Amino acid sequence: MSRMKMEETDLNKLSFESKAVYFSPEEDSQSISAPIYMSSNFEYDKSIYQRVIDGERKDVNIYTRCGNPSEYKFEDQMKVLEGADDCLATASGMAAISTVLFALLKAGDHIIGDWTTYSSTHEMLDHRWTDFGIETTFVDTTDLSMVEKAKKDNTKLLYVETIANPTMKVPSIKKLVKWAHENGIIVLCDNTFASPWVSRPLELGVDIVVESATKFIGGHSDVLGGVIAVKYGLLKDDFMYYMRWNSLTKLGGAISPFNAWMLLRGCQTLSLRMERSCSNAMKLAKYLEGRKEVRRVWYPGLESHPGHETAKDEIPTFGAMLAFEVETEELAVDILDSTRLISFAGSLGSVRTTCQVPSTMAFLDVPQEQKDAMSIRDGMIRVSMGVEDIDDIIADFDQAINKHCK
Repeated sequence: MSRMKMEETDLNKLSFESKAVYFSPEEDSQSISAPIYMSSNFEYDKSIYQRVIDGERKDVNIYTRCGNPSEYKFEDQMKVLEGADDCLATASGMAAISTVLFALLKAGDHIIGDWTTYSSTHEMLDHRWTDFGIETTFVDTTDLSMVEKAKKDNTKLLYVETIANPTMKVPSIKKLVKWAHENGIIVLCDNTFASPWVSRPLELGVDIVVESATKFIGGHSDVLGGVIAVKYGLLKDDFMYYMRWNSLTKLGGAISPFNAWMLLRGCQTLSLRMERSCSNAMKLAKYLEGRKEVRRVWYPGLESHPGHETAKDEIPTFGAMLAFEVETEELAVDILDSTRLISFAGSLGSVRTTCQVPSTMAFLDVPQEQKDAMSIRDGMIRVSMGVEDIDDIIADFDQAINKHCK
């Protein structure tokens, strides 16, 4: 006789840490580790054929672009960790964003977006979606009056990030959701910089959360993936079904079974990694704030951060991302080129501390006047904290800064 599986209602009573490591054993094998279903195609019999004809598309396996058991396992896990009504996995974070926008919007719709978002997101909203007749008004979402003024009769969506990339700006999700829902506007939040361990925006009233699972959820710089998590309310109960079959499968942004399995494994250690990385980020921010060569430090955990009070209320662990500014872009590059333990690289969210110069890396193709509006400065260094010993990281920054700032 096999052991009883934990019911979803009981699972939801557990702490985040316990939810992250629990998997229902596989029925046929009782394996506590999820298998990988490396199949692109699945065989029918007459009854399965009829079920597909009748619309039971996710209840049977058809073709991996339409869905795969490994994908479903990862989606089920993320549904629990995000506190979502439903989840959909995609091939990357940008695939998640594109899939949502294609599912939500049509020509003539209007978006209110924050000036400071991930560069590819900003470029898509600024001059790619305009090709489809969709307009975006960019504002500072920490100023609710600016958001209110940006509203139009055709405003469909408010787009924000929990912690803005790369300036660490923290808008009040609670205030934005209240205003948006009073006006019938859907709220979409990119939670990548936070991760579900730091923040669960759906619990603050957000309608749709997107995550680049490539980052903190995967956690080891070795896998691509994205997540879309939703709460039904303003969204109809069939929204996720519609999005899977009319956006994801048509655009082709399906996640591979192996990547879904890798991300599922990453979920199990997310809380351990984030606890250490967030602690490291606070210590590094305080160290950098005390360096005379550093013009400014952006980290929500510092009292000097303009969004500190909002962060204490909505993201009290403050996250594992920070940024600091030195005098010039050239100095920033020299410092990072001189680090030994720290990685000088483009992405984030790994167990290894990773830095970049956003102005000339992630935001290279964004016009200067727009970077100015985003407060992205030439000498800014973005830091994604890893899980190393913080004294080793501080020592590495110390020697690199001292080498070029005598």
